[in-house]
Amino acid sequence: MTAAEFQQIAHTLPTHAGIYKYFGQDGELLYIGKAKSLRKRVSSYFVKNHDSYKTRKLVETIHHIEFTIVDSEQDAFLLENSLIKQFQPRFNINLKDDKTYPYIVIKHEPFPRVFLTRRVIRDGSEYLGPFTSVGRVREVLEDVIRYNIPLRTCSLNLTEQNIRKGKFKVCLEYHLGNCKGPCEGLQTAEDYREGLQQVKEILRGNLSPVLNIFKARMQEHAANMEFEKAEIERKKIESLQAYQARSTIVSSRLGNVDVFSIITDGNFAYVNYLRVLNGTVADTKTVTLEKKLEESDEEVMSYAITYLRDAFHSAAREIVVPFEVEYPAEGILLTVPKGGDKKKLLDLSTKNVEYFREELRKKKMLLLEGKSDMEKKKVLYQLQADLELQELPVHIECFDNSNFQGSYPVSACVVFKDGVASKKDYRHFNIKTVEGINDFASMSEVVYRRYNRLLAEQQPLPQLVIIDGGKGQLGAAMDSIYKLGLTGSMTVVGLAKNEEEIFFPGDKESIKLPFNSESLKLIRRIRDEVHRFGITFHRQKRSKGTFKNELESIKGIGENTATQLLQQFRSVNKVKQLSMEELVKEVGQNKAQLIWQHFHGAEDNA
Repeated sequence: MTAAEFQQIAHTLPTHAGIYKYFGQDGELLYIGKAKSLRKRVSSYFVKNHDSYKTRKLVETIHHIEFTIVDSEQDAFLLENSLIKQFQPRFNINLKDDKTYPYIVIKHEPFPRVFLTRRVIRDGSEYLGPFTSVGRVREVLEDVIRYNIPLRTCSLNLTEQNIRKGKFKVCLEYHLGNCKGPCEGLQTAEDYREGLQQVKEILRGNLSPVLNIFKARMQEHAANMEFEKAEIERKKIESLQAYQARSTIVSSRLGNVDVFSIITDGNFAYVNYLRVLNGTVADTKTVTLEKKLEESDEEVMSYAITYLRDAFHSAAREIVVPFEVEYPAEGILLTVPKGGDKKKLLDLSTKNVEYFREELRKKKMLLLEGKSDMEKKKVLYQLQADLELQELPVHIECFDNSNFQGSYPVSACVVFKDGVASKKDYRHFNIKTVEGINDFASMSEVVYRRYNRLLAEQQPLPQLVIIDGGKGQLGAAMDSIYKLGLTGSMTVVGLAKNEEEIFFPGDKESIKLPFNSESLKLIRRIRDEVHRFGITFHRQKRSKGTFKNELESIKGIGENTATQLLQQFRSVNKVKQLSMEELVKEVGQNKAQLIWQHFHGAEDNA
């Protein structure tokens, strides 16, 4: 649309507040904007020359204009953001965030279960969140909530009628103290609801009411000479206080506050959001936004605030920002701090957004997807030179073992071709010939199976094989290479987990590549990918077993001893971490020796 063409319709535009839409000739929605005065704002696109090429391109592409009048500037603001989210026009800011966030759901059912989910189902259940970190949600569920508040995890239909008929029996979770047995009517619905209320307080970052309940119970048990029960409550108090200490506490006087900071880099902007609940940093999220019309930081920040507050269902009445921002929402206070606790929060948000941008830059340097063949080959030639390989490593494979609290061993193999992940060639392995946990024997088995299969199918062998582990793992892998007669057919190296040292078979000294070298970055990328792939498979596998099986599988350790240890220490992993003296104190010298040998025998023999 030309300026002359616009002048023919300019007088038809209202001077009221509202939103306007620009459409192309084919009916494509190009842009959505808001305005205090629709006529004045839309006219500004056609009565002046724009420095931005994208803005000029937008104006040239406009075929017709539509508008909606609203009652106030605030209504225009809210409607604009809603429509942008719905239609995502080509020339509006593009927020690059396609993740689905995790929630904690309190299921709509008798004696509601509490668990992690990414699916929001409109069935009357209560959803708490969303949260930005799955790891943090799992930590809260496993280490804080389930350790301190007994709730059921089974999927039984605990209707009053079913419980009265005695259809169910308590399970191991009841005997471990993780559940109060509502399935047999051993816990009332009212008592269960009190536990759910404590869960909600913890997730809101408000630990004081829960701590006060535990302290009152401890004092009551102590007064009644019930010292074992008092000790249980004391441990719960310690657990909650430890969790509180790990959180970033600014000031309990702050209450609930949203904090935002921004960094602009060319056509991209990065916005960090800190969610502060009861003076504690409960969550942080950084998003990337692509500017389409050279929008100012104020415009980008305004859009990001609206998006993030909506995505995380924020009810905070105060927003802390680095500069004045247009955010005409009722009852919201915008603060630009110059000092004090709020300035510290703003500085913390700025550190987060700077770190995010730097990490994004580093990750982009590691990724070879989308790069030209020359760029890929450049990294591979560098890797060949650094490791002194005879052939260019266009085909690389990496192996890693995984087990969970001493149970369910599995292995994974990832494949990179021309420096890029070839996911169709990934393989995971159930360990078949090894009893118990023996990383060396497991590595030997999977390496033999992998390359025996490739030989049988006459498939090409990799030029480089990376074993995620030190000299022991590498030696075990080489045993299988020798048995298959593949010595010299490919280069096999070990990658130490902590120091990122590279070992060659038979060498006493390791190689350390420069920390920021492209070679080491590619190796890190491959190692991280095999970890990710292995963990994904491992979660599927371990969900089919139970913690108890691992302890009972130890010869000489029966059901009673296994239950005793789990009741006291709650998990196999914590049992594994006990010293010999602690085990002796708990189960006696003979059984302690059996358990210690099971978990640490391979280390002693290494």
